[in-house]
Amino acid sequence: MDYSTLIAKDLLKIKAVFFRPEEPFTWASGIKSPVYCDNRLTLTAPEVRTDVENGLAELIRANYPDVEVLMGTSTAGIAHAAITGHIMGLPMGYVRSGAKDHGRQNQIEGRLEPGQKVVVVEDLISTGGSVLEVVNVLREAGAEVLGIASIFTYGMKKGLERLAAAKVKNVSLTDFDTIAKVAAEEGYIKPEDIERLIRFRNDPSDESWM
Repeated sequence: MDYSTLIAKDLLKIKAVFFRPEEPFTWASGIKSPVYCDNRLTLTAPEVRTDVENGLAELIRANYPDVEVLMGTSTAGIAHAAITGHIMGLPMGYVRSGAKDHGRQNQIEGRLEPGQKVVVVEDLISTGGSVLEVVNVLREAGAEVLGIASIFTYGMKKGLERLAAAKVKNVSLTDFDTIAKVAAEEGYIKPEDIERLIRFRNDPSDESWM
């Protein structure tokens, strides 16, 4: 099944992806963006959530058939790793953004044996920095990271280069170009906005798209 258009429609319908080129959002990094993405909203929309989790399970089976454990990114990837792990009958855990300062001081939660084949479940990839930290923690613990499965990727140059340099494969249910195309077809944005959105995606620091 082609999930990319289905998930694009789903994310737009529940405003998990929201385009506002005329009134840009400001990201935590200070970048002005024509798009806001909050995939956590998929968790409170059961029909969309079902599409996402079935899609992730299919994506993982097709791309990483040898997977033994799913590891979610903290916090957005945890629920998706749990539900997808349930569908696939696989163990899951998650990686904290930092080691906790109490108890056993784990950064990896859940049982992970050295040599196990792991797929990282992430909700969104932009510049790739946070997900690569997770990959590094898992590699240091002796896991064999097969790659990443994510709901949505921007396909930003910086992110693609970082993933390539770290030799990490990522597969996503949908991407920025697909969502922009579907948004124009369904009247969320004007067709002429697509070119501006792609210019933003190609270089977020260049504000000429505005």
